[in-house]
Amino acid sequence: MKHLAYAEKSLLVGDDAADLVLEYASALSNRGVSDTVELNAFGADGGEVVATLLLGQGAPVMAESTVTSMAALDNSDTVAYIRSRLDEFASPPEAQPESVDVTSDGDSDYL
Repeated sequence: MKHLAYAEKSLLVGDDAADLVLEYASALSNRGVSDTVELNAFGADGGEVVATLLLGQGAPVMAESTVTSMAALDNSDTVAYIRSRLDEFASPPEAQPESVDVTSDGDSDYL
């Protein structure tokens, strides 16, 4: 488990989720874009919370290791989403040309 510090709040989340949030925040910042992700976490009072993070340029976030006997909450959907986005960044789809419809008189119309 790691403390994820964001906007003067500290959330306790699983290692995978914390590490991926940082990697994703860096990738978004490098591209000059932003995104939101939701995490199931333990808040400062130890209660379960759902936190929505805005990630991108100017949104500082950090992770810090911790020792705890608490089990990490399930963030498998968010982890899968972040991994898919990082995969898209690593291997973006190839650009495809526009379809061209050539008429019998030789004129072309872009579709």
